[in-house]
Amino acid sequence: MEPGRGGAAEIKDGREKQVWYLKISKLALAFAIIHSKPRGKSCREYTEHLAKTVSEQDFGWKSKVEALEAEVLRLRQELLLHKICPRFCLENGKPDASAETLLDQECINPMSYSSQLEDSGCDVSNDYAFDSLGVASDFHQSEHNVSASKYWLERVPPLNLCCTSKGESLRAPVQFLQHLLEIRKLSEGGVLQADFTELENDSFTICNSVSELLDGLIVFYNSPEFPFSNFLTEAVCVLINLITDTKLSNHILKKCFKKLEEFKKNLIQIILRNSSINRFQKLHAISHTLVLLGRNNILRNSLIALLLSEVRQFAEQLLQAYQIQAMYDITKFENIFPLCMILEQLLQNETEESNVSSSGYDGEEKNKFLKNLDLIILHLSDEFPLFSLYLWRVSVVLNSAQIQID
Repeated sequence: MEPGRGGAAEIKDGREKQVWYLKISKLALAFAIIHSKPRGKSCREYTEHLAKTVSEQDFGWKSKVEALEAEVLRLRQELLLHKICPRFCLENGKPDASAETLLDQECINPMSYSSQLEDSGCDVSNDYAFDSLGVASDFHQSEHNVSASKYWLERVPPLNLCCTSKGESLRAPVQFLQHLLEIRKLSEGGVLQADFTELENDSFTICNSVSELLDGLIVFYNSPEFPFSNFLTEAVCVLINLITDTKLSNHILKKCFKKLEEFKKNLIQIILRNSSINRFQKLHAISHTLVLLGRNNILRNSLIALLLSEVRQFAEQLLQAYQIQAMYDITKFENIFPLCMILEQLLQNETEESNVSSSGYDGEEKNKFLKNLDLIILHLSDEFPLFSLYLWRVSVVLNSAQIQID
């Protein structure tokens, strides 16, 4: 026998035995179903009933596992907060006196959401204020809505949590990150001693908490409901405070940068794919979340690169469709304008800041965007004047940014 021939034969023989065993098992299962089938039910109906029963049992186990995983994460969150700030715990049922005094001085009032509009959502005027999300012009005051810690929650009006599973999925990460922000705030004021290097030692907890927050926000933004719930506003405020905080943002970006990049891509795709009639207010709200993410310089550079790529690709597709007189995606055409507005605003913010640099978007994506742009605008200006105008405005801001850099 040739070398290796025996091993191949054994493998073949083993596979044949597995196939035979599988056939025998299926046959035995079929006989068992026929034998135990109740009267008045066909074999097919009884088989479908058994399959449904087994799937329900599997779903029950899955729910139990998810509940246990959530409880483990909650306990790890409490432990991490205690490591960062040991005075986080209750002492005889009362909060620390100095922290209590500081909180008495804070103006903790629920944000007003009465400005959330409930009309058809077809108003696309530029004067639509993103204050409908409660995080626009008074964004920096949103930190006053962050509760202090587990025991301080009794002193602060509870969050207006949704009764839906979407709200429940956001409850734990939002409250944990709120507590983290408040400890950071009180430690900065000298009221509490906190060691945020512990975040480096427990990357699992911080990564999972931020991931749950981002996944929950995507679920909300994919929902057809509008106006968004008040709890979504709280979650957005927490996210923006995290990435703009001078100390916490470095930890968050280091551990969760890929997840934040995925989050931005998902928001952009939600904007582009939305085809509902009354979608424009919702798109403005999502757009403003992207603008707020651009408050962080690192996220802003990558976000600008993403937007440049999306707008450039659509402009090229539109030009190709126009040249061969083919159909183009009307929904994507209508939804590309919010992306152009986000891009222009982020570029203006970048230009106005003193730390403008040539890193990030000022590389390959910028060159790709500006390449043949004049030709694209020239061909599209008659048929698509508004889109051509937006392309020109973005190119002007890009060039002005480069002039300032030089």
